[in-house]
Amino acid sequence: MDFTLSEEQAMMVDAAKRMVETRIEPVLKANPADRALPKSEVLKIMQAAADLGIPGARIPEDAGGTAMRALDYGLIHEHIPANLALMLQPHEATTMRFYYGCNEEQRERFLPDLLSCQRICCSAITEPDVGSNPREVTTRVVEDGDWLVLTGRKMWISNAPVCDVMNVTCRDSAGKVVRVLVDRQESPFETREIQTIGLRQSHLGEVVFNDVRVPRQNLCGEDGDAQKIHTLAWNTNRPLIGLTAVNLAQKALDAAREYAGIRKQFGRPLGAFQLIQNDLAEMETLITASRLVCYNALAALDRGERTNGLAAMAKRYAVDSCDRAIALAMRIHGAMGLSTELGLEQLARDVRMLTIPDGAPSILALIQGRELTGIAAFRG
Repeated sequence: MDFTLSEEQAMMVDAAKRMVETRIEPVLKANPADRALPKSEVLKIMQAAADLGIPGARIPEDAGGTAMRALDYGLIHEHIPANLALMLQPHEATTMRFYYGCNEEQRERFLPDLLSCQRICCSAITEPDVGSNPREVTTRVVEDGDWLVLTGRKMWISNAPVCDVMNVTCRDSAGKVVRVLVDRQESPFETREIQTIGLRQSHLGEVVFNDVRVPRQNLCGEDGDAQKIHTLAWNTNRPLIGLTAVNLAQKALDAAREYAGIRKQFGRPLGAFQLIQNDLAEMETLITASRLVCYNALAALDRGERTNGLAAMAKRYAVDSCDRAIALAMRIHGAMGLSTELGLEQLARDVRMLTIPDGAPSILALIQGRELTGIAAFRG
């Protein structure tokens, strides 16, 4: 198997790196690292990503998307800073859900502004008591003439505090899981920012729907298609999150390798000691293996294969391995590795933030186990 990038892929990666260097990093560095970005700044960096076609990566070109191959999307995504990735990837996954799960009128009404990142969107699935099994959602929607009335709470929703449009998974009066599009301008709802240990420039929130009235035409999809649409998104999302972990761990390896060449102990560079070389070699192996397992899952998607198990494996392995690699980098730096000045502790906090979204490690292991055995351990 040839892992050499094609000329087209190399150009895409170079364009992504230039975009990050010139338009993304300056915005991130100009704002406090421990506070969520103002919405104006979020729009600025997301619109920069829109110039690369990322918000429409999984949407056909004739519908305004860029129809990227999954692997090409991953090659670009790997170079997106983690704070932006945690906002951009949920936005893109929601535009994909809009395209594949909404009718033509809904797509025409919402997609243009979402693809250009003039407006921000997100998906609201998780609830305070509902995580790994979206079939158990309790947020209710009932019909009231030309309106739908939405009641309930959502938790851990990426982009919620700054979103303009939300794709809400809920349950109708017949007990079916359905999706409702909520435009914040016409149907205001409450949000609260959730403080977390890492990725603090991105937005994560709680949402409260207190009898929120939504136009009836915002009910989307066919009966029973909610889980299918969710899975379609997750199988790409998971390796993408794994590649965000690779991005963080690569920064840690680069810093550790540089430090090992300049820091001296006992009259010798740290890099001359066998145990330091062992730690560096272990870091490189963890990062390379993580990168390749994510690429493999995305390439399988491009081949049209079933990737439930591969996607679960990619995210679980990459995040855990890159967490370990960052810990090794901190160890190589000694006391400096614990300082806020150096920034490795921020990488350690940031990579931990990737553990839960789109599937916690335990549920991902059970998904992979189901694919191996044909037996679902988490559902009767």
